[in-house]
Amino acid sequence: MTAKKNLFEEMGFAKIDHHRTERCGSPEAVFCEGKTIDQIAQIVQKMNEGPHNILATRASTEMFAAVQKLVPEAEYHETAKLIIVRKETQPPDPNRFILVMTAGTSDIPVAEEAALTAELMGHRVERVFDVGVAGIHRLFAQHEKMSEANVIIVAAGMEGALASVVGGLVNKPVIALPTSVGYGASFEGLASLLGMLNSMR
Repeated sequence: MTAKKNLFEEMGFAKIDHHRTERCGSPEAVFCEGKTIDQIAQIVQKMNEGPHNILATRASTEMFAAVQKLVPEAEYHETAKLIIVRKETQPPDPNRFILVMTAGTSDIPVAEEAALTAELMGHRVERVFDVGVAGIHRLFAQHEKMSEANVIIVAAGMEGALASVVGGLVNKPVIALPTSVGYGASFEGLASLLGMLNSMR
């Protein structure tokens, strides 16, 4: 194998980045949208020859069915639309605690994608769903968990207010994750995105 081959592998329609783990600390993820089912299956099969976990995002059930024929150990998380192949054992680090929160139940698919990705990378993850500002007492009841977490990921649609409120309650990084959930003037997630950008501290 040449030095160039060690860095990436040519498949014609894709180049598998073997060097991503060394550069970034985690392997390359496969973004499934825009790819054909056959391309995704071939990419995952090729990556499965290596030693690292495989994560394929925005995957449909049809995509998973094709992948599973070539990689039987692959698993599918329908809510998050993730395909995962576990090849490395990474027990959760109790000192790397990520709390994933949602404003509403409809935000769960986006939040679950973030949660499962963080777990695959060896983080301890806990989930708190449906604690939006429309019933803010639900959020205050989670203050102990928010205090314990190292990082908080907040997924919210509509006007995205939850991220701003959480940011005002804690002294740690808050990752604001806008979703396209909402109606009226939510503009398919644009209102949430702008609200979160305007509330950055």
